[in-house]
This record gives sequence, structure tokens and C-alpha cells, in this order.
Amino acid sequence: MADPARARRLAVRIRQIVSATIEMQIKDPRLGMVTITDARVTSDLREATVFYTVYGDAQQIEDSARALASATGVLRSTVGKQTGIKFVPTLTFIADIVPDTARELEEALARVREADAELARAREGAQYAGEPDPYRKPAVDEDEDAEDADDLEVATDEPADAAAGRTDGYADGRPSAAERNAS
Repeated sequence: MADPARARRLAVRIRQIVSATIEMQIKDPRLGMVTITDARVTSDLREATVFYTVYGDAQQIEDSARALASATGVLRSTVGKQTGIKFVPTLTFIADIVPDTARELEEALARVREADAELARAREGAQYAGEPDPYRKPAVDEDEDAEDADDLEVATDEPADAAAGRTDGYADGRPSAAERNAS
């Protein structure tokens, strides 16, 4: 097992060598606009996977894949010469799906933005189905409050001044919290 840092360095070097070799030495007419996006080397340094993208339609992608497959020997020997390692890893070319995934994500985000805009347009003139404040509050009539207050004053035997100082709302002679704490 090789050091993982060494495998990463070798992968970066293979990516550089392969991209430069494709640009300068490979003269296959089937090879379109190929971009080497990434390279990964196994931990034993025996196999290298090179990811690439092709700008163009499906036919150009297929032709470029065939051209890379036929140029694998030349690319491997160039990697061996320029890296100087004892065992040159075998090269496997795989079409990178990251641009396709990115395109699909962009389309999904565009659909979501359109749905959000449509929802905002629908919400523009909307009103609440019920009350604006959905929480229940006790029903309080001003007439009933006045009558309740009159009943309280009549029902108590204490003077109005003693009931007025209470904070708990009782005027029946029970001690208030302040009175209980004082004793």
C-alpha cells in the first residue's frame, strides 16, 4: 500500500500529463473538445481512472470515447516516461457526469424558482380564511364587565379600598400574596 498523499500527487500529475498529451500529441480526428476533469489512482498505484468531459453532441462524445480508448497505450507510455515510476498504472477513461448533474440541478432550481414566483403571485391578493389572529381569546363584553364589577362590589363585605389593593382578583377576604409573604 502506498501513502495516500503519494497517490493523490500521482493522480494530479497523471491528469496534467494526459491533458497536455491529448492537446499536443494525439492527432486523432475523432477526438473532439476533450477536457480532463479529474484523475484517481488506487492505493496500490496500479490503476488510474481518468475522468473527462466532451463539448458537443452525443455523436462527438461517442467518437471521443473511441479515440481515447485507442490512444490509451500512447498516453500510458507518456505517463511512464514523465513520472519515472517503476510500474505505470493502467489508464481507464470514464466520461464525467458532473456537468450533466450540474445541468440537471440548474434545471431543477429554475423549476423551483418558477413555482415560487407562481406561488407569490397567487398569494398577492389572498386573505386569511378566518380571523387574521387564529388564537382563541375569551369573549369579553364591556356591558358584562361593568355588571361583574358591580356584583363584586355588592357581594363583598370589605371596604372598596381593601379590595382595590389586591393583585389576585379576589375580594372575598382571603389574604393576598403580599399579605401571606409579610406574615
